[in-house]
Amino acid sequence: MKRSEGRKRVAIVGAGPGGLAAAMLLGSRGYEVDVYEKQAVPGGRSGRLEIGKYKFDRGATFVMMPHLLEELFEAAGRSLHDYVELEKLDPLYGLYFDRGRTVLMPSSDNEETARRIKALFPGEEDGFHRFMTDESVKYDHVEPLLRRPFGGLADYLRADAFKALPYMDLNDTVYGRLSHYFNEERLKYAFTFQSKYLGMSAWTCPGTFTILSFMEHRYGLVHPKGGVAALWNAMVAVAGEYGVRFHFSHAVSRVLTGSGRATGVTLENAEVRPADHVVIGADFASAMNALFEPGVLKKYAPDKLKKKKYSCSTAMLYLGVDGEIDLPHHSVHFADDYPKNVDEITRSLQLSEDPSIYVHNPSVLDKSLAPAGKSSLYALMPVPNLDADIDWDGRREELKQRMLDRLESIEQLRGLRERIECEEFFTPLDWRDELDVYRGATFNLAHNLGQMLALRPHNRFEEVDNVWLVGGGTHPGSGLPTIFESARISANLIARADGLAPMDVPAAAGTAVRPGGAN
Repeated sequence: MKRSEGRKRVAIVGAGPGGLAAAMLLGSRGYEVDVYEKQAVPGGRSGRLEIGKYKFDRGATFVMMPHLLEELFEAAGRSLHDYVELEKLDPLYGLYFDRGRTVLMPSSDNEETARRIKALFPGEEDGFHRFMTDESVKYDHVEPLLRRPFGGLADYLRADAFKALPYMDLNDTVYGRLSHYFNEERLKYAFTFQSKYLGMSAWTCPGTFTILSFMEHRYGLVHPKGGVAALWNAMVAVAGEYGVRFHFSHAVSRVLTGSGRATGVTLENAEVRPADHVVIGADFASAMNALFEPGVLKKYAPDKLKKKKYSCSTAMLYLGVDGEIDLPHHSVHFADDYPKNVDEITRSLQLSEDPSIYVHNPSVLDKSLAPAGKSSLYALMPVPNLDADIDWDGRREELKQRMLDRLESIEQLRGLRERIECEEFFTPLDWRDELDVYRGATFNLAHNLGQMLALRPHNRFEEVDNVWLVGGGTHPGSGLPTIFESARISANLIARADGLAPMDVPAAAGTAVRPGGAN
């Protein structure tokens, strides 16, 4: 491939959210960028899935902190709202306890949420107000740490880290922190289930991550019309406007190295593509195992990767359903014994007889995802990753039927089996074998204390020069907002390495989204 005169070349491995964000930012700064994606569509493990006339988001199903997306597009010289229509979710979600006998639907308005808490659990609304007040202070201290790189222990000596440390609750857990605010167990679950966004148990997840539920309540949640995949199409479009080239269905087999630095990539068809920088947006552990010649890596050699901690996995059902469904955009249906269910997922590593399940029902808002009068329904059941001694192939049908049984136990989904027109089922094996997710750990490396900040793989890769990491396996971590931040951090590091100014922009003033309601 001919090189454009005077432009540095970047090869990006993977068109997941991090790779797409990096492509936008680097393309806007004049880099010659090529993105190589094994799959036929952008988005990585959150890419678009189509079954007949039904459309699904395979992974992420909503957007948290949409102002970060606005900043990302602004940094690339574009407005998010010229490409994607966002609709505010209200309620944020439905939380179903006691087999649906107790339902909490938090609002995008905090005062309304407090009223709903008071109606169900009198006296507990004060705890919600205290939680939001305390977490606001905590978030303001912790947030700067999520916007800059941590390349070593010296980064803990900076002023922002010193100021944040007393607020990070590193000696507590998410569940422990919420116990300071609520007496009612179901309310504790309502503000701790977000630990599963990291694939972790609220009983072991560091107390820092109470900011997840706080961010939902402070900034709200939005649905991009056309699904989250509409974001990936928008990012491809913006990057393309800057000349970024996308190569879908083109897998990278090796990162080429010489004298301790990356020099380009080799594709599966043996074609060599030279590059000045290589950005890895593929699943971290899978990439470390597959993309480097044996012996190149020491810190992240296969035997070292095996010792790291990984998130739980998920079993997934994507269902094209006849008729409409009377559930909110997304809902969580808690097991009767929720602590036991979480322990089985994350510690004893077994399939729960009484599982919790998450249901995404975007057709209640967005009629573009299914034929008229029908629904695209997505169900997620957290399960152990492939560390568990479970015969996933042999128990595949059993697991699928167990999920369908759990769905049909929900009042609004009675008789669901008779309404299914098409389906796809995913297990941890499918995450590994089809999307290269190491151990089927859907949420990547765990976020325990030994794998946070400078102890997480660095954005500037430690072992090979001119290699940069984006995605959930690097700092600041899993989840779309932090993945976008990882791309911004890495893009800025690349720019600085080449003597360019950073691509930071002022914080966005707010998100122009439509009020909640049907399209």
